[in-house]
Amino acid sequence: MTVRHRDRVPPLVWDSVLPALLLLNVVTTYPARELPVAAALTAALALPLVWRRRAPLAVFAAVVAAAAVQWLADVQLPADVALLVALYTAAAHTGRRGTLLAAAVVEGGAVLACLRWASDGAFLTPFVALSATVVAAAVLGVNVRTGRAYLAAVQERAERLALHQEQQARLAVAEERARIAREVHDIVTHNLSVMVALTDAAVYAQHRSPDRATAAMLQISETGRQALTDMRRSLGVLRADEPDAERHPLPGIDRLAALADQMAAAGLPTRLEVRGGHARVPASAQLTVYRLVQEALTNTLKHAPAGTRATVLVECSAGSVGVEVSDDGPRPAALPAAAPSSGHGIAGMRERAAAYGGTLRAGPLPGGGWGVRTRLLLGSGGTGAA
Repeated sequence: MTVRHRDRVPPLVWDSVLPALLLLNVVTTYPARELPVAAALTAALALPLVWRRRAPLAVFAAVVAAAAVQWLADVQLPADVALLVALYTAAAHTGRRGTLLAAAVVEGGAVLACLRWASDGAFLTPFVALSATVVAAAVLGVNVRTGRAYLAAVQERAERLALHQEQQARLAVAEERARIAREVHDIVTHNLSVMVALTDAAVYAQHRSPDRATAAMLQISETGRQALTDMRRSLGVLRADEPDAERHPLPGIDRLAALADQMAAAGLPTRLEVRGGHARVPASAQLTVYRLVQEALTNTLKHAPAGTRATVLVECSAGSVGVEVSDDGPRPAALPAAAPSSGHGIAGMRERAAAYGGTLRAGPLPGGGWGVRTRLLLGSGGTGAA
């Protein structure tokens, strides 16, 4: 019978096999005058084994009591093997103290049996044999209990590991969603703000200065194409077969000059100053710097009045990058920080800076205008910074 078929049989059926065989042996081998006593004692010894898995200690006590009656009645029976089965079951379901006590009881019974039933006064040989079987039954039960506990611990550990991996996967998905949301927000907000400003300028200049209107419309077209490229690159990371990220590298510090020109064309004159070499700054950190500057300038373009000028200062050193964006125009204090819990805008900038161990400070400047300042620590890893 295969293991699969054996597992389908209820344990009660398997536990009934030995008592049935012992009773059958008594019925078929003992003479009629000895049969009633032998059958009764065999039933008292063997039948409790049917419930040994449900109540191992109670079954052990019942078998020991039946064995004591058997010893007092001076009847030898093959059903004494039930003592070893009961001892094994007790050892498999109880602790060390219970196992030692059960083994001591059975060993005492072995001594009494050898004293009464050993042939020709030979005590040592049957005593050693019975003691060996008692020890073997107890050790086998302890091993089964230990193995069961080990398997339970392994299963629990595997379940905890699976739960931990599921939680980590959910966190990774949430972080990736937040990263994509920040990236899309920055791209859409910036480019739409620039396009709106350029459109207003083109409408205003279409009669007075057609050349300026044409230049503004061309700039709108270029901004739209750039927005499509940025969106395709940002969303392309979700596809393994998307080659656009290779054709269009992520924007970095070297793209800040073009960003400043774009903002100037939209009506926000921007002065850019980059100190230190940025060649050794990781690409992910450069992308964070670019997005921080882009978001800060976009907020200025959206909320500051006409005629405002912006200044961008980026300081690159061996272990950090400082970013400072300021403007000289008045702005209502509630506008950029009115919804810090929205996950975008100032809150998104703080998340980007925090990924590199930086604390972003944004607020009105003492001399007027608005300022955004932070310092990124390059040794912080920047997980999810993009």
